[in-house]
Formats: sequence, C-alpha cells, structure tokens
Amino acid sequence: MPEQRPFLVGRIVPYVSHGTPVRSDGSQAYAPACRAAIVTEVGTDDPGRVGLAVLNPTGPSFHPLAAGGCVHSPAGTQLGGSWHWPEAV
Repeated sequence: MPEQRPFLVGRIVPYVSHGTPVRSDGSQAYAPACRAAIVTEVGTDDPGRVGLAVLNPTGPSFHPLAAGGCVHSPAGTQLGGSWHWPEAV
C-alpha cells in the first residue's frame, strides 16, 4: 500500500504523548500513551510535520506548526510527541 499523506486537515490520527520525566527511582507518573488527535495544519516543506489538536483525558492540548508541530513516526514506534497512521483493523 502506498504511503498515506496527511493532506486533509481534519483527519484523525494517533498521537504518542511524551509522558512525564522518569524519576531517580526509575518510576514515571505518566508513561507515554497513544491519544486521538486531529490534524489542524500540514507543513508545506515537510508534509510529515503537522499541527495537531490532541484529545487527552484531562483536556485538549495543541501542537501548532508555529511551535514546531509533530513529526510522523511509523506505527508501532513509541516516539513521544509524534503521530502515526491508524493501524489497519
């Protein structure tokens, strides 16, 4: 299947949250987690970099292109701050 491109603003994609920093004892208050996000804008020079509105259980967060946006990461990789295409069902 050819690589999809986020050419349509409004697409829903999975976003991997950063989680909280790891404490000195190795624990972490919040681990990185997959969240639903809506594409709000697409980079012109790098179509893999998008602006997202992320839907978190505690409230939305926004990652506009002006602040760096979010980069594409292949599905299955847990790179905090990235998005990927939904897995096929």
